[in-house]
Amino acid sequence: MDFFNDHAVAFALVCAGIAVLFGLYLTYWLLKQPQGNERMREISGAVQEGAAAYLQKQYTWIAVVAILPILLIGFYNALGWGAAFGFVIGAVLSSAAGFIGMNVAVRSNLRTAEAAREGVAPAFKVAFRAGSVTGLLVVGLGLFGVAGYYWLLTGALGNSPESAVTDLIGLAFGGSLISVFARLGGGIFTKAADVGADLVGKIEAGIPEDDPRNPAVIADNVGDNVGDCAGMAADLFETYAVTTVAVMLLGTAYPAGDLWLYPLALGGMAILASVIGTFFARVGSGPNSIINALYMSVVVATLLSAIGFIPVTQAFDGGRFTFWQLYGSALVGLAITFLLVAITEFYTGSRWSPVKKIASASTTGHATNIIAGLAKGMEATTLPVIVIAGGVIAAYEIAGGNIYGIGVAVMAQLSMAGLIVALDAVGPVTDNAGGIAEMAHMPESVRTITDQLDAVGNTTKAVTKGYAIGSAGLAALILFDEYTRGLVDAGIETVFSLDDPYVIAGLFIGGMMPFLFAALAMTAVGRVGGEVVEEVRRQFAADPGIMAGTSRPDYSLAVGIVTTSALKGMMLPAAIPVVLPIAVGIISPEMLGGLLIGTIVTGLFLAISMTSGGGAWDNAKKLIEEGAHGGKGSDAHAASITGDTVGDPYKDTAGPAINPMIKIANIVAILIIPLLASIHG
Repeated sequence: MDFFNDHAVAFALVCAGIAVLFGLYLTYWLLKQPQGNERMREISGAVQEGAAAYLQKQYTWIAVVAILPILLIGFYNALGWGAAFGFVIGAVLSSAAGFIGMNVAVRSNLRTAEAAREGVAPAFKVAFRAGSVTGLLVVGLGLFGVAGYYWLLTGALGNSPESAVTDLIGLAFGGSLISVFARLGGGIFTKAADVGADLVGKIEAGIPEDDPRNPAVIADNVGDNVGDCAGMAADLFETYAVTTVAVMLLGTAYPAGDLWLYPLALGGMAILASVIGTFFARVGSGPNSIINALYMSVVVATLLSAIGFIPVTQAFDGGRFTFWQLYGSALVGLAITFLLVAITEFYTGSRWSPVKKIASASTTGHATNIIAGLAKGMEATTLPVIVIAGGVIAAYEIAGGNIYGIGVAVMAQLSMAGLIVALDAVGPVTDNAGGIAEMAHMPESVRTITDQLDAVGNTTKAVTKGYAIGSAGLAALILFDEYTRGLVDAGIETVFSLDDPYVIAGLFIGGMMPFLFAALAMTAVGRVGGEVVEEVRRQFAADPGIMAGTSRPDYSLAVGIVTTSALKGMMLPAAIPVVLPIAVGIISPEMLGGLLIGTIVTGLFLAISMTSGGGAWDNAKKLIEEGAHGGKGSDAHAASITGDTVGDPYKDTAGPAINPMIKIANIVAILIIPLLASIHG
């Protein structure tokens, strides 16, 4: 059993390599699948070109922005070039996970549409394998980056474990910065294009979604990939890497048993379980067979992880903690994953009462649809927060009243990220497949199958966001503990007391940050969406042949407008979690501590409310389009489109981006501790 202790880093690297190699095999298999006719290839090529152009420009902007933090970290003696190089590694791997996963997704959309000619099962197989590539790259590259850089620092360079883990904070910061830009930029792009296309196409012109006459339809399909695929991949990569580093930092406080290596071994074992779990996603014949197939893969991987964690934990139980203290905490993390997935599925799945009630409220108008959606989004925060609060207390008590138990629980929860991301990435693949089926005038039977897959994808995207946000809240608690420990190590005596006006002021400022951040993101979507609306209206007016079907719209103009405006719109909100913690920390370390807690608490509630509410609005519209309450073209359908349009930036832009925002604020606080010591020490 000591194998996992003695060779934890090597084991993690091997498992990470298996994830990447299996992802490459799935990519090879996907690229061999039939691509359909020339029209399908033409449409898919336009989506590929637009997505690649956007990401290339986005990463160019980010590379320029990243120069300043690299130099600041490198030249600051208290941090140094070890952390700066880690920043580069984290940024590059986070970008790679999103870029490669997105490229596979945009090449799988037409293959999914073509497979739908043969039925649900073949189309599902293509879409799920495409999503699995993204998911496995997230955990594979995340674990490879953390374990590989740790090995380089301790093995090749001879640094101490404590020093190496400290340098890993730079890697976490690099991944986080990329994540917030990818989430914001991709989210603004996808929802501005979606809103603009829907407002003019569906509501004003009365044409179907993904109608080739709509000049914004290609931009909408591009957005699905750069937001839900590349953005989510960067988001979960960052959460996975940050959590691993944070728990390793906690472990350095307990030298006996090498507990800083325990999260690497847990991550490696979960990767093996996730690879096996992908083989259990098989569609049956029941009405809910698609969603059940996806969840079956997660259940199998969770059970296998629980079994695999036993020998791993036995190798690390000889020091500060007993076997049951560590293993019990890990089981709490797996239980939190299961419960968060189940709760989010309940609030966003079309087969459950919350979505049905929003659909029913649509029969009495647009306002009642909005009221019902807002109410369900607020209600959807209750059970997840209870689960997270219960998990925090349970893991803490199981570990003998030690916060390391919470860290183990969070790491066990994040160890399932590979399959959870796979569930999310199915969404943009199937959505694009439906668009290709519509634009290429494929048989109605194909569109029926892609619509079924897309409806499931809407739910799984919401589930993934709920999982990511819950993980972010727990990971931020670990980072906050590192901030308080770092202050003590730096000689700054602090007490975070509610009778301290600086702490209270920090709580208010931190509580405000997610709302300001979300407001700026929503404003950007509205502004860019308005630009798309104007462009679509202009093309319809300038060329009547577009609506008549005798001439083709200029798709590239809409893509270009959204690309430039989305990148501009992401800059201001992305600065909030970097600038405000530094400014507040200069005033008072206690005030900064209050800010971090305020951001965690309000950010958790706001993000869950926005993502669950937006997902419920979306599936309420899908439920009506399937025939409920009068079906397509009814008054209820018009009201549901309004709700879905409001919910789009909720669930795909502002809400998910709060996740990396919370962690960036905490990481920045840890990084500036030497600065605070020089001012307040």
